[in-house]
Amino acid sequence: MASTEFLGEGASLARPLAFNRSSYIYLKERMLIFLEASGLDILDVVENGPYEPKLAGTDGSSIKKPRSDWSNDDKKRVGYNAKAKNIITFSLSADEFFRVSNCKTAKEMWDTLQETHEGTTDVKRARTNTLMHEYELFNMKKDESINDL
Repeated sequence: MASTEFLGEGASLARPLAFNRSSYIYLKERMLIFLEASGLDILDVVENGPYEPKLAGTDGSSIKKPRSDWSNDDKKRVGYNAKAKNIITFSLSADEFFRVSNCKTAKEMWDTLQETHEGTTDVKRARTNTLMHEYELFNMKKDESINDL
């Protein structure tokens, strides 16, 4: 009989990995793979935002299409956002869920989680600069050996 120890919680073709703060980068990549495997349209909703059915206005602009006028294709495409939200929230702990529970779209949820655990571009740049500065200042003292480091 084959061992399933390596699977761990949430490791399934039908359900995403359980979210764990300590390995966010790993889980982020695994979640992107899971979303892609669930459907390219679902991944697209997470990366680019939901589909919104629109009608061409008389002045060349577009207006939101009333739900009663949605075609079957419109309904299908709008539904990808709900599927993506379900996948994302299914993997979250209660604390993380409440962090994104007010988000209306899967993209908002994804962006909130990303900003929370990775920081904004400015924060990332500041962290990188700090680490580079610490590295440049790192040196061995006269009475230290390599084994002491």
